[in-house]
Amino acid sequence: MENDVVLTMRGICKSFPGVRALHNVDFTLRKGEIHALMGENGAGKSTLIKVLTGVYTKDEGHIQLDGAAGDVSIRSPQDAQDAGISTVYQEITLCPNLTVAENMFIGRDPNVIVPWKKMEKRAGEILDSLGIPARPKQQLGSCSLAVQQMVAIARAVDMECKVLILDEPTSSLDEKEVEMLFSLMRDLKARGVGIIFVTHFLEQVYAVCDRITVLRNGELVGEYEIANLPQVELVAKMMGKELESLSFIKSDPVADMAESGVVYEAHDLSSAACPNAFDFHIARGEVNGFTGLLGSGRSESVRAIFGADRVTGGRVLRDGKPVKITRPIDAMKQGIAYLPEDRKDDGIIADLSVRENIILALQVLRGFWKPISQSEAEQFAQEYIAALDIKTASADTPVRSLSGGNQQKVIVARWLLTHPEYLILDEPTRGIDVGTKTEIQKLVLRLASEGMSITFISSEIEEMLRTCSRLIVMRDRHIVGELRGEALTQDQVMRTIAGGVD
Repeated sequence: MENDVVLTMRGICKSFPGVRALHNVDFTLRKGEIHALMGENGAGKSTLIKVLTGVYTKDEGHIQLDGAAGDVSIRSPQDAQDAGISTVYQEITLCPNLTVAENMFIGRDPNVIVPWKKMEKRAGEILDSLGIPARPKQQLGSCSLAVQQMVAIARAVDMECKVLILDEPTSSLDEKEVEMLFSLMRDLKARGVGIIFVTHFLEQVYAVCDRITVLRNGELVGEYEIANLPQVELVAKMMGKELESLSFIKSDPVADMAESGVVYEAHDLSSAACPNAFDFHIARGEVNGFTGLLGSGRSESVRAIFGADRVTGGRVLRDGKPVKITRPIDAMKQGIAYLPEDRKDDGIIADLSVRENIILALQVLRGFWKPISQSEAEQFAQEYIAALDIKTASADTPVRSLSGGNQQKVIVARWLLTHPEYLILDEPTRGIDVGTKTEIQKLVLRLASEGMSITFISSEIEEMLRTCSRLIVMRDRHIVGELRGEALTQDQVMRTIAGGVD
C-alpha cells in the first residue's frame, strides 16, 4: 500500500502565542482516494491545511510526497502549487468579471504568454473532459456557485495537481449542485488524484469518502476506513465523549399563544428584497422558524422584519401597539436582534477584537455620545466568553483568528448583550461542527424557556424539527403552510414545500 501513498505528514506541530494549534499530528493520503478530514471547530483542521499549503510554516514534523525519502519544502502557497498541491476554498477565490478560460489560466507563469485562441481551446478541452457545464468564453460570474467551484477544480487539475484540497466546498450548494460536485470528485478519484475533503456535513462524508482522519484539540484521534466507523461513533470521536441523542434536545413545546401572548406581529409586510407581502407573529417564549428550499424567501422575510432591506409596505405591532421599523436601528430599539446568514460579510468585524465585536451592538444602541468604558467592555466580554464557552486566547484576540463556530458565538454574544425580547437567528449553525451545533440548539431552547422569542432558520430540516415548535413553510417567496404539533415531521415539511399538503 505504501506505493499508493501520495502524501505523508508525520509529527506535525504548530503553535501560536498562547495557543497550541497542532501537536504531533499524522496524516496519510493515498492516490485515488477521497479522504475526509474531520473535527470540531478549533480541532486543527484549518491549521493542518494551511501548513500543507504553505500559508503557515510548521514548527516540527515531516511532509513527504509520492513516497520520496526526503521532506518537501513548502514555505509558501506557490511552493505548494509547484509541488502539485491545490486548494479550492469555500469562498470562491477566482475573478467573477473574467471569463471561465481567463480564470483557469490567470496567475500562471508570467514568462509564458498563452494565445487567446489556444487558451480557450485548452479550457474547452478540460471542461469537456470533466463534464463541467460551462463555456470558455462565459463570464464566470454568470455561472452558479457549484459551477464556479468546478472551474476552480478544473484549474487545479490542469496544473497537474497530485493532492486536491476541498475546504467546505458544499456549504452554499443545493442538493443537485452537491451531486454534480461529487460526480466530479469521483471522476478525479478514478484518475488517481488524492482528495482531502473538509466538511461539516456527516451525510456527505459517508456518501463520497473512503477514509476519515479525526482531529480533536489539535491532536490526532485516529484514522478510519469509512466502512468501519458508524456515524454515531464518528460524532463521539470528534467530541471526545458519548454524544447524547440530539433527538432529545427539544423541550416541551411553548405554551398556547393565547396564554403566552403575541409579542411581535406583522401584517402585509413587504420589502425591496421580499415584494410578496406576508403576515407573521411570534409569541413570548416561542421558537418558530422559516423553512423552504434555497431561494424560497426565508432570509428575505426575516430581513424585512428587522428592517435590513428597504421596507415597502405593511405594519408591525409590538405587544399589540403599532411601531415603525424601517431600519435595523429601529428594530434594535424595539428589542429585536438579528444574527445574519453571512457572518463574514454581515456579522463579524474581522480586524476588531473579540471584546470589540461583542460590545458593538450595545454601543450602537447607546449612541456615539455614551461610549462603553474599557472596564465595562472587559466585564461584558469576560461574562459572555464564559457563558457561551468562546474558545479564545483572550478578549483582545482579533475575531478573525477564531474558528467559525467561535466567531458565530461572538455574534450571538453581541446580540444577547443587548438583552433582546426577540432574537432572529439565520443559519446560526452553518459551517460549524456537530458539538457547537448542539450547544447553540440548547442555548436557543434555554433562552426561550426564559421568555425570549426566537426565530430559527436552518437549511437542515432535522435541526429545525429539533428546535422549533412551529414552522412557517415557504415556496417561491410565498408562505405556503404552517406546521405545528404532530404535523411537525420531515415528511409533512417536504410535502408542504412541494405543494402536496392536505
